Amino acid sequence: HSTPQPQVVMDHPRTAPSSSLPDPASRADRVVYRILDANLDRAREGLRIIEEWCRFGLNHQAYTAQLKSLRQTLAQWHSPELRLTRDTPGDPGTSLTHPQEQERSGIVAVLQANFCRTQEALRVLEEYGKLYRSDFAESCKDLRYQTYTLESALLGSHRQWQLQQALTYLVTSPQDNLLQVVEAALQGGIAIVQYRDKDREDAMRLELAQQLKQLCRRYNALFLVNDRVDLALAVEADGVHLGQTDLPIAVARQLLGSQRIIGRSTTNPEEMDRALAEGADYIGVGPVYSTPTKPGKAAAGLEYVGYAAAHASVPWFAIGGIDTENLTAVLAAGAERVAVVRAVMAAENPTLIAQYVVAQTHHHRTFHVQD
Repeated sequence: HSTPQPQVVMDHPRTAPSSSLPDPASRADRVVYRILDANLDRAREGLRIIEEWCRFGLNHQAYTAQLKSLRQTLAQWHSPELRLTRDTPGDPGTSLTHPQEQERSGIVAVLQANFCRTQEALRVLEEYGKLYRSDFAESCKDLRYQTYTLESALLGSHRQWQLQQALTYLVTSPQDNLLQVVEAALQGGIAIVQYRDKDREDAMRLELAQQLKQLCRRYNALFLVNDRVDLALAVEADGVHLGQTDLPIAVARQLLGSQRIIGRSTTNPEEMDRALAEGADYIGVGPVYSTPTKPGKAAAGLEYVGYAAAHASVPWFAIGGIDTENLTAVLAAGAERVAVVRAVMAAENPTLIAQYVVAQTHHHRTFHVQD
């Protein structure tokens, strides 16, 4: 699945304020000018922070161009008359802060915070702008709606970027120390966590999914939910993983939207081809070895791993019975990405095992690319 490219909309004001405008005649006018000046700064700063990630993190030309266009539009409205009313020493808001402003859990948190900052500033500009110039207020309204659309598209692109970078994937199994084991695995560098629990009551699943999502945010990892699109939506997960008998990908996409990730399990070339045709963002390839996680399902073997290496057009993860003993063989068969379950969930030291899997996959990727 590919994220639609944004349309770069140039929204330059036709008649931006000129330097010939008079100074505000009343104290109320000066207050309005100060509010407009402060929020123009705030909106432009928020857009610049987002733009820098699109430029240097995603290397995304279209998003970078659109954000630059939005900033330039605001800059044309930021006239000397507004700037001259600025009174930084006398502004009581400069010393105010909030604990949530002091830290960010990852890139997604940075992007979301600055989208919110920009949108709030644009709303202020729109409302107070009605006391200044109607065309200014209308321009800020248009810009605000553009940022809503851009936010959805950009966060989807960031998830896709994380998926492309991810080489290691943990699928959970039900156990009492679930949160502790998952955090230990994240400390070891695991890039994706899938919450899988077939039997627990929904209320408990919802609570655990929320806690797992927060853990993944803290460690800048993707969080997916097995099977349950409703649960993924409820906790705002990064996406879902679907089995062969779960919802069709098209239906899941309609419910989740274009910005979230959808994966599909496959056990043979026919299932792979179908998942790719249906628009899966990634696929699972396996079970490579027989595993109690998939009782009664024959192992697909290393031959299917080799087939995926030659034919898969999206990221894919070898899965099924993979552990520290056979990981090298799986990588040698053509896998670049692997998913583990018991190897980490049942480990005495989950962090150490996760570190080993991460190190081996990254070493193999580096060696394979150089070779």
